[in-house]
Amino acid sequence: MTDTFRPAVLRPVHYVILALLALATFLPGFTTIPPFDRDESRFAQATRQMLETHDFVSIRFQDEARNKKPVGIHWLQSATVTAVQAITGDTNPETTPIWAYRLPSLIGAVVAVLLTAWAGQLLFGATAGFGAALLMAVSVLLGVEARMAKTDAVLLATVVAAMGALGRIYMDRRKPIPPTWGLTLTFWVALGVGILIKGPVILLPVLGSIITLGFADRDWSWLKGLRPLPGLAIVLAMVLPWAIAIAIATKGQFFADAIGHEFLGKVNSGQEKHAGPPGYYLITFWLSFWPGSLLVGLGAAWAWRRRHDDAVRFCLAWIVPTWLIFEAVATKLPHYVLPTFPALAFLGMAALLSRIDAKAAAERAANRNLPREERKPALAGRIGRWAVIVLYLLITLAVAMLGAGAPLRLEGTNLPAGIVAGGLALATGIAFVVLERIGCVKRLTLAVAAGGALSLISILGLVMPSLKAMWLSPAIAQAVADHRLCPTTVLAAAGYTEPSLVFLAGTKTKLGEPDMVANHLADDPSCGLALVRDKEEPAFAAQLAARGLAPELIKHFRGFNYSRGNWANLALYRAGAPVNAPAPAAEPPAVEPPPAEPPAATPAPATPQP
Repeated sequence: MTDTFRPAVLRPVHYVILALLALATFLPGFTTIPPFDRDESRFAQATRQMLETHDFVSIRFQDEARNKKPVGIHWLQSATVTAVQAITGDTNPETTPIWAYRLPSLIGAVVAVLLTAWAGQLLFGATAGFGAALLMAVSVLLGVEARMAKTDAVLLATVVAAMGALGRIYMDRRKPIPPTWGLTLTFWVALGVGILIKGPVILLPVLGSIITLGFADRDWSWLKGLRPLPGLAIVLAMVLPWAIAIAIATKGQFFADAIGHEFLGKVNSGQEKHAGPPGYYLITFWLSFWPGSLLVGLGAAWAWRRRHDDAVRFCLAWIVPTWLIFEAVATKLPHYVLPTFPALAFLGMAALLSRIDAKAAAERAANRNLPREERKPALAGRIGRWAVIVLYLLITLAVAMLGAGAPLRLEGTNLPAGIVAGGLALATGIAFVVLERIGCVKRLTLAVAAGGALSLISILGLVMPSLKAMWLSPAIAQAVADHRLCPTTVLAAAGYTEPSLVFLAGTKTKLGEPDMVANHLADDPSCGLALVRDKEEPAFAAQLAARGLAPELIKHFRGFNYSRGNWANLALYRAGAPVNAPAPAAEPPAVEPPPAEPPAATPAPATPQP
């Protein structure tokens, strides 16, 4: 058992353990969580349209060109969707479930965990690699990304592969034997795939670390080990065919939009209101990497003291330039710094192992011949340590309240799963603090694996799918299916224009303003359906009345639109009777015959006079 938790070298059994743990953490909720807004639904819908049109070069969301990210993730999603369709026998893209589009992210997240172990072993040894991979497998952010049909989990796998190979080449730069072709090919192939997945984002950690190390060491000669000429040829062979095809198909507009608007536009302004001040990632990291953020916080001082060690130096060069660039960019989302998490996990685990080993050595040698900082931390160090622990426990409390409080806030009731999730998160955080203090790797590893996994399983696998109030689009799509007037019925929506509605209700779904929705019903009064938010209803009703129609209510919806952060009241309508139609003619009332006149009295005969 000891060898399992403090291995000298990683064996197949360790990778099997990591893969099983990752799958156990990522799979709950994978098929039951509805499509997320907005990015996941946009990626999935664009892939669906590729399958519908058989155009695997251009990327579109309905009639709009989606010139934002390269095509790689759409190819991967198309492959998994096609495989699922072949297995199920249902070849209609409109009915393929969202989880088929999520499979590349699931696979990418599991591969990223395994590659973290591999890269960590190359840099810090088997135990640090195994522990860092465990932290990645149960981290909040990777758990979310594994359940979303978008780029970031796959991108992470390519970053870890490229940086693991680059780190090993850097560490071996003084050896007379050149790096193996295996390492070189791993680096360049990962770089090419990463560019096809998310464009130049992979270059931030790669070039950032190369430039930082080059200037810090005043030595660039080790880059020869990358074999740049054949490597660049490999990347160009991977990327250029599609780049040329999309340039021709869009007449160069893809690169103008992707680089000028999507990439550089995020530098100056917070796109889609995703803005944040400098320091945003320093704050959100404590939740994004929970429960492993404790070790990273406690290991920060150790990493700075050991910054001249090659492995630590490489990790700092991996983290710092990328982190600073994203802090400076105006648009901010928590997953932007995900590519730095493996390096942070390496440093956190290496610091923990160093402290445990130093403590054991101190007990054996009675503090003799040990560096001062390894014997008893200075006052500043102790204050910093307790500050990290208090902050971590506050974040743990927030996670517990999120799990237990979300059902109460959104559903108005306490769910047993929510109470369990909150209790598990709180117990995991406290146990992590206690066991880190004790310094037992075996117990700490088991606590991270079991507590972290169970916390994510309960929150993402049980609580989140049950929060019906936050899943408006599935309820609307089901109502549209239940009240479909014709086989060709199309929904038009105003006031609720989330991409998940298009994915669930169909590619032809129309999103726009009240006048467009009114026109839709007027043009197709027999089959059309309309979805209108309460704020848009007066304008919608007026526009419809001007066209001689009245709305006929089918169903009301109320839910929390988490993309906008507010509650929404929606109504589904069909076209009712024309407002100016003449009333049907009333039948004339029956005329009663006049009462018969009484017969005239017969005069009595005259009495003779005497």
